[in-house]
Amino acid sequence: MENKKNSIKNPDPQRVALLRSLPLEIKETLSGEEAAAFINGEPLSETLYEKLKNYLVPIDE
Repeated sequence: MENKKNSIKNPDPQRVALLRSLPLEIKETLSGEEAAAFINGEPLSETLYEKLKNYLVPIDE
């Protein structure tokens, strides 16, 4: 049975590249659910934001 929380539906290539480029010590702290949510472009949870905030660049709208 597939775990729906960890499923990757439409991965964003830029987000996949960013996730792969993170330092190992950051990647090790990410859960499968957090990684899948990030790759799928879902809103960041507070815990995921805290882990990634030093690597994210705000966009101007």
